[in-house]
Amino acid sequence: MCGIFVCYRHPDVQGFKQKALRLSNLLSHRGPDSAGCFIQDQTILCHERLSIVGLKHGGQPIVHPDLALIANAEIYNYEALRQEAAKHDLDASQTDSDSEAIIHAYRCYGAKAPHFLDGIFSFALYDRTMGRLIVARDPMGVTSLYQGWNSNAPDAVFFASELKALHPVCDYIISFPPGHTFDSTGKPYERFYNPQWKIPNHMPSEPVDYTLLRASFEQAVRKRLMSDVPYGVLLSGGLDSSLVASIAAREVAKASGRQNRQSNGVEGPLSPQKIGSRLSTFSIGLKDSPDIASALKVAEFLGTDHHTYHFTCEEGIAALSDVIYHIESYDVTSIRASTPMYLLSKHIKAAGYKMVLSGEGSDAIFGGYLYSANAPNLEAFQRELVGRIGELQFFDCLRTHKSTMAWGVEARVPFLDKQFVDVAMSINPREKPITGSRMEKYILRRAFSTPEQPYLPDEILWRPKEQFSEGVGYGWIAMLKAIASACVTPQMMASQQPKHWLHDPPATKEAYLYRRLFDSHFPPQCASTVQEWRPTWTHRD
Repeated sequence: MCGIFVCYRHPDVQGFKQKALRLSNLLSHRGPDSAGCFIQDQTILCHERLSIVGLKHGGQPIVHPDLALIANAEIYNYEALRQEAAKHDLDASQTDSDSEAIIHAYRCYGAKAPHFLDGIFSFALYDRTMGRLIVARDPMGVTSLYQGWNSNAPDAVFFASELKALHPVCDYIISFPPGHTFDSTGKPYERFYNPQWKIPNHMPSEPVDYTLLRASFEQAVRKRLMSDVPYGVLLSGGLDSSLVASIAAREVAKASGRQNRQSNGVEGPLSPQKIGSRLSTFSIGLKDSPDIASALKVAEFLGTDHHTYHFTCEEGIAALSDVIYHIESYDVTSIRASTPMYLLSKHIKAAGYKMVLSGEGSDAIFGGYLYSANAPNLEAFQRELVGRIGELQFFDCLRTHKSTMAWGVEARVPFLDKQFVDVAMSINPREKPITGSRMEKYILRRAFSTPEQPYLPDEILWRPKEQFSEGVGYGWIAMLKAIASACVTPQMMASQQPKHWLHDPPATKEAYLYRRLFDSHFPPQCASTVQEWRPTWTHRD
């Protein structure tokens, strides 16, 4: 993962260069390893690099005679794309970076290139011969990307990985839509990710294939272990992160076995950078955290090299302003959950790790939110799943991506693998709701219930859901509410609120406090990029 900043059609791009570099530098926490810049015509591309794959020769921008690319990306099928380009004599590789596969895809497929990418990405590709800019964001919005305009330069358009690099030069900003492409020579936005399950009113009808569900998730985890740097798994001890850790631990053990055989002359070369004897796992919580206890059980069962970190409520409170600055949101649930993840990421980076896997996304796909039990019918339940997946960019993805990137740590989320999501969302929705005989995410649990070769202890596989912000310790949320109550008076809540609050006024003192902190970092034009998470149903209709 990296940071990108782009301006296209700037009226004085050479004069703007120094300011563009300063704005790009605001993203240096995302890419502390190197920085680069490309200018041609009225276009500037700036990049802050976090090196994960292709450490020595993967710097950006990647500049070919006819193309220039900057990307915040991990492309898992980069070798296949390189081979496809070579078949057509279109492979002109200059680096060993997976991101260069975006250029290969563009040479093969033109503006349809994002459809053929398997990975997470936000990128800007400038066609130097056509003066054409292509910008795209991955299907689920795992990576963050914003677009902005300046009314004093109406022909210019700006893009950046974070708000903080845009608001100094843009008076109107949006969150760039996931699964879409911007093409300066065509439609403003074109959707490249069009699965059947996203068709309005479509009701999937496939029965559950537990073997396929399990195999597709294993593959989603497996492909995300592509790395030239040490990596680990964020382990809360809940179902989702524990499944990720279980599969990753198996893959590390297999790879370690292959390396041992290679050292005995049995197999071919295998990069020792990618393999440790044991998978590393990380957890965080207060002293009374149920997550800490469950994570230890999982780590012992899997035999991982487990790292436990404790934080105090006071440390969490002290970090709130920094957390809001980095995640660029005032949503209550996001801030509650982001704070311990932000603190944990600091420890992970200090321990020498640059990449982790995490378990976000499962609840949106399988109806794991407890309120979903109140859905009035299956049609409403299915619409809710589709809607929640579309909103992940504002919540789960935003929280995970930005909390870790604040410290230069990349988070990968296997549950949001494109192929896995398509498999899971093709299942008849009647298989997913919470019922008297089925707990949340029942079909996912059952897919990994293999007593002959267990992935997890039953007490973890069938552990009821807890929100991450609650699982880190029950005193955390209580403390946040108490601090807000002490800081925000009834008079403040009742007073006239700023104009840019009117579309989304804070309903609680905690929400008011976060909104004030957000406003201390960001001007009013940033507020419209934020959404607040709320349950859809609180009771049965």
